[in-house]
Amino acid sequence: MTSKQRAYLKGLAMNMDAILNIGKSSLTPEMTQAVSEALEKRELIKLGVLKNCADDPKEIANILAERTGSQVVQVIGKKIVLFKQKKKDSNIKLP
Repeated sequence: MTSKQRAYLKGLAMNMDAILNIGKSSLTPEMTQAVSEALEKRELIKLGVLKNCADDPKEIANILAERTGSQVVQVIGKKIVLFKQKKKDSNIKLP
Protein backbone atom coordinates (compact mmCIF):
# COMPACT_ATOMS: atom_id res chain seq x y z
CA MET A 1 0.00 0.00 0.00
CA THR A 2 1.43 3.37 -0.98
CA SER A 3 1.45 6.39 1.30
CA LYS A 4 -1.07 8.12 -0.99
CA GLN A 5 -3.47 5.17 -0.69
CA ARG A 6 -2.96 5.05 3.09
CA ALA A 7 -3.69 8.79 3.37
CA TYR A 8 -6.87 8.36 1.29
CA LEU A 9 -8.08 5.52 3.55
CA LYS A 10 -7.26 7.53 6.68
CA GLY A 11 -9.44 10.32 5.34
CA LEU A 12 -12.33 7.92 4.75
CA ALA A 13 -11.95 6.41 8.22
CA MET A 14 -11.83 9.76 9.99
CA ASN A 15 -15.62 10.13 10.11
CA MET A 16 -16.33 6.47 10.93
CA ASP A 17 -17.32 5.14 14.33
CA ALA A 18 -15.73 2.02 15.80
CA ILE A 19 -17.95 -0.94 14.90
CA LEU A 20 -16.26 -3.43 17.25
CA ASN A 21 -14.57 -3.05 20.61
CA ILE A 22 -11.80 -5.30 21.87
CA GLY A 23 -12.11 -5.85 25.60
CA LYS A 24 -10.54 -7.71 28.48
CA SER A 25 -10.48 -11.09 26.72
CA SER A 26 -8.49 -9.49 23.86
CA LEU A 27 -8.32 -11.53 20.65
CA THR A 28 -10.60 -14.54 20.85
CA PRO A 29 -11.41 -16.67 17.80
CA GLU A 30 -14.90 -15.18 17.86
CA MET A 31 -13.50 -11.62 17.72
CA THR A 32 -11.22 -12.55 14.83
CA GLN A 33 -14.21 -14.07 12.99
CA ALA A 34 -16.32 -10.95 13.61
CA VAL A 35 -13.54 -8.71 12.26
CA SER A 36 -13.17 -10.94 9.21
CA GLU A 37 -16.91 -10.81 8.48
CA ALA A 38 -17.00 -7.03 8.93
CA LEU A 39 -14.08 -6.63 6.50
CA GLU A 40 -15.86 -8.78 3.91
CA LYS A 41 -18.91 -6.49 4.04
CA ARG A 42 -17.36 -3.05 4.55
CA GLU A 43 -13.73 -3.28 3.36
CA LEU A 44 -12.68 -0.47 5.74
CA ILE A 45 -13.41 -0.81 9.46
CA LYS A 46 -12.48 0.96 12.66
CA LEU A 47 -12.02 -0.92 15.92
CA GLY A 48 -11.76 0.35 19.47
CA VAL A 49 -9.53 -1.13 22.17
CA LEU A 50 -11.08 -0.72 25.61
CA LYS A 51 -9.09 0.42 28.64
CA ASN A 52 -9.45 -2.96 30.35
CA CYS A 53 -7.55 -4.69 27.50
CA ALA A 54 -3.95 -5.25 28.61
CA ASP A 55 -2.52 -5.83 25.11
CA ASP A 56 -0.87 -3.18 22.96
CA PRO A 57 -3.18 -1.88 20.18
CA LYS A 58 -0.35 -2.03 17.59
CA GLU A 59 0.25 -5.71 18.36
CA ILE A 60 -3.49 -6.41 18.18
CA ALA A 61 -3.70 -4.63 14.81
CA ASN A 62 -0.80 -6.62 13.36
CA ILE A 63 -2.19 -9.94 14.60
CA LEU A 64 -5.68 -9.15 13.24
CA ALA A 65 -4.25 -8.09 9.88
CA GLU A 66 -2.29 -11.32 9.65
CA ARG A 67 -5.24 -13.52 10.61
CA THR A 68 -7.78 -11.78 8.36
CA GLY A 69 -5.54 -11.09 5.37
CA SER A 70 -6.09 -7.34 5.71
CA GLN A 71 -3.81 -4.33 5.99
CA VAL A 72 -3.32 -1.97 8.92
CA VAL A 73 -4.13 1.55 7.78
CA GLN A 74 -3.40 3.23 11.10
CA VAL A 75 -3.30 2.82 14.85
CA ILE A 76 -3.89 5.99 16.84
CA GLY A 77 -4.15 5.60 20.58
CA LYS A 78 -6.81 2.95 21.16
CA LYS A 79 -8.30 3.07 17.63
CA ILE A 80 -7.35 0.64 14.85
CA VAL A 81 -8.27 1.01 11.18
CA LEU A 82 -8.09 -2.07 8.93
CA PHE A 83 -8.63 -2.39 5.17
CA LYS A 84 -9.22 -5.42 2.98
CA GLN A 85 -10.21 -4.81 -0.63
CA LYS A 86 -12.80 -7.08 -2.20
CA LYS A 87 -11.71 -9.08 -5.21
CA LYS A 88 -14.74 -7.89 -7.18
CA ASP A 89 -17.44 -5.23 -6.70
CA SER A 90 -15.18 -3.10 -4.53
CA ASN A 91 -16.84 0.01 -3.05
CA ILE A 92 -13.56 1.78 -2.38
CA LYS A 93 -11.42 2.81 -5.34
CA LEU A 94 -7.83 3.43 -4.28
CA PRO A 95 -5.90 6.27 -5.98
